[in-house]
Amino acid sequence: MGMFQVRIKVANTKDPSRFFEEDFWVDTGALYTFIPEPRLAAIGVEPIRHRDLVFADGRRDRRLLGEALVAIQGLGETLTCPVVFAPKESLYLLGATALENFGVDADASARKLKPILGIIGGFLASSGPDSPAGAG
Repeated sequence: MGMFQVRIKVANTKDPSRFFEEDFWVDTGALYTFIPEPRLAAIGVEPIRHRDLVFADGRRDRRLLGEALVAIQGLGETLTCPVVFAPKESLYLLGATALENFGVDADASARKLKPILGIIGGFLASSGPDSPAGAG
């Protein structure tokens, strides 16, 4: 898959006036959005838990995870997304969780994000009143 970047605004959930903007690599292979720890600390984003991660090269690491307000340029909305406190020199990566939150997919050939339809619950959510999901 071809790589491309999108402009992202990242803000503190408790004080949205504390933010930064940066070009992020769209990485559908990454579960979480990855942001260098000093940038998150500078806007006051606080960690809320740890996550065990496996990197593309097979290395494992335990990193802090927090939440930030994320706005992807051109989409017209801001959503709260989980963000990993990455090492200082890391790339800025927009991961699959954020893409799903925004209801978009990466179109590498067009080098842009495109809207997708959300699927809720699969079979059980679409079942009628006589199905296992509707019985009760």
